[in-house]
Amino acid sequence: MMLKTHVAIGAFFALLFLNHINNKLLFIPVVLIASMLPDIDMSHSFLGQNKILRPVQWVVKHRGIFHSLTFCLIVCLIFAMLCPVLALPFFVGYAGHLLTDSFTIHSIKPFWPLKKEISGPIKTNGNIEKGIFFAFLFVDAVLLLGWIAKVF
Repeated sequence: MMLKTHVAIGAFFALLFLNHINNKLLFIPVVLIASMLPDIDMSHSFLGQNKILRPVQWVVKHRGIFHSLTFCLIVCLIFAMLCPVLALPFFVGYAGHLLTDSFTIHSIKPFWPLKKEISGPIKTNGNIEKGIFFAFLFVDAVLLLGWIAKVF
């Protein structure tokens, strides 16, 4: 899926959890960054365009280890031991990205290095994805307005 769709869905999950989170100012950006992170292995992705990340793209292929729950859980475990406040928002954003990509025609290997792949019918940047993006954008706006109304 496209960056904007991943961010809209990441925002949706962040807003769903927001009432149960103590450190809201940290939670939201970590979820949004984590929702973009699996695509660092693509040179034309938002984060993948960073020249510092080019060596990553030389070593791994797109939708390999970075598009797996294996990698997500290892990073979450490290965060849980070293900086626990980052573990949940990282998992929410990263797993949300994997979930949405599992519905595209391009498969992911959720339990890499196992070869089992999952895929779905959605074409990246196709009409269905565009509809999903606008639907989540609308729901994000409703949730955000509802959350703001509770705060004030």
